Amino acid sequence: MITANDLKTKGIACLEESLAHQPEAVITVRGKESFVVMKIEHYHYLREMELEAAFYEAQQDLSSGRFTKDDIDRHVDDLFAE
Repeated sequence: MITANDLKTKGIACLEESLAHQPEAVITVRGKESFVVMKIEHYHYLREMELEAAFYEAQQDLSSGRFTKDDIDRHVDDLFAE
């Protein structure tokens, strides 16, 4: 973990040091976990996994008939009516 004070005094070097040994680091502010930083490669990997999960979910919706062919306005109205 990195404290906000460490980040303030050591700057980016503090992040580089922490991320050299782990894919992400938590930044605490007044003892409370507040932020997570990570290398950009790790962020891109997580984002890709998130998109793959959304694609898989859409495929499952299609195969089980959980979709509509209504126009967008009607669909939005139906969503907010629930």
